Amino acid sequence: MNVNRAYLDCNATAPLRPQARAAVLSALDDVGNASSVHAEGRRARALVEAARVKVAALAGASARHVVFTSGATEAINCVVSGRAWKTLMVSAVEHPAVAASVARSSADHIVIPVDGSGRIDVATFATLVDCVLGTEHVLPADALIVVQHANNETGVVQPIDEIANVARDRGIRLMVDAVQSAGRVEIDQRRWGAEYLVLSSHKIGGPQGAGALVATDDAKIDALLVGGGQERGRRAGTENIAAIAGFGAAAGAARSDLADISRMADLRARLEAGLINVAPDAIVIGKDAPRLANTSLIALPRAPAETAVIALDLAGVAASAGAACSSGKTTRSPVLAAMGIHNDIAKCAVRFSLGWATTEDDVSRCIDAWQQVNRIRSGVRDVA
Repeated sequence: MNVNRAYLDCNATAPLRPQARAAVLSALDDVGNASSVHAEGRRARALVEAARVKVAALAGASARHVVFTSGATEAINCVVSGRAWKTLMVSAVEHPAVAASVARSSADHIVIPVDGSGRIDVATFATLVDCVLGTEHVLPADALIVVQHANNETGVVQPIDEIANVARDRGIRLMVDAVQSAGRVEIDQRRWGAEYLVLSSHKIGGPQGAGALVATDDAKIDALLVGGGQERGRRAGTENIAAIAGFGAAAGAARSDLADISRMADLRARLEAGLINVAPDAIVIGKDAPRLANTSLIALPRAPAETAVIALDLAGVAASAGAACSSGKTTRSPVLAAMGIHNDIAKCAVRFSLGWATTEDDVSRCIDAWQQVNRIRSGVRDVA
């Protein structure tokens, strides 16, 4: 990490944890294919299985249900577009990987609306599900509900327990995208009864290029990758041992961090108070809803997000204009559109996302940099 910069874009990629770095380097020093039966192969297999146990513990799942993938996007594609569903029900604020996978599927898709805070109203959701099952004559097993536990842009947390109850009562399969919530709030695949749950390594301080699909024994999967039969036949290909080992180490550390999540909430509270003190008309999007303790989406009216992000970057602060998963695009966020936020505000939304390495100095640097953003908006230039 650059000590002269404040990195506040952890929802895009969190800094690599020292535990994960050590696990990766140690694995790279070993040799062996996890499918081989000799001593070297058994050591590689042991690394994979140890990581599987740690990832399962973070997910509140059984280790045998964890399928390692190249990332959350692959896991999502495997479930959503890699299977012949008849009906897909997805919330209006899902990650682009879900939206793109749904678009590729031949299934009928139903969009679950959200309120002004970005949350699903459970009663409305239940009525919608009953309507779909009743009027469309869809068998529950042929339908899949896809819901983000916590949104990557706003940090707003969905009432996942209630949503899971609706799905369970009707026998409908449920996929929970827990990429952003892992290590920030409790996730519990067993309690929810979700047949599918998705995780990502680099969001929790592990290496990029690793993720997991948690799929129960009776969850139907048509593997995207076939060949050697790895991962119990659910994802073929030689395992990325080093990345998986790092993922496991990060999962263990992230789970431990849950006991100290109040520190993160205090840092965010200080950040938001400081930014609003600089610019009282700044708007914290989703502030009245349950949110992840690390995420703050703030709009400064009349200050386009791309301009604000560049000014922040020049001042030594890394932040995002919405989600980093859209390859630098600055088009209007579908998430904010679904929330009914006017485009004049949406186009000014900047996301600050804190992580395990965030310090009070990082928050102070960001508040100072925000003053420069406010000056640019006001047309005031610094005098050298």
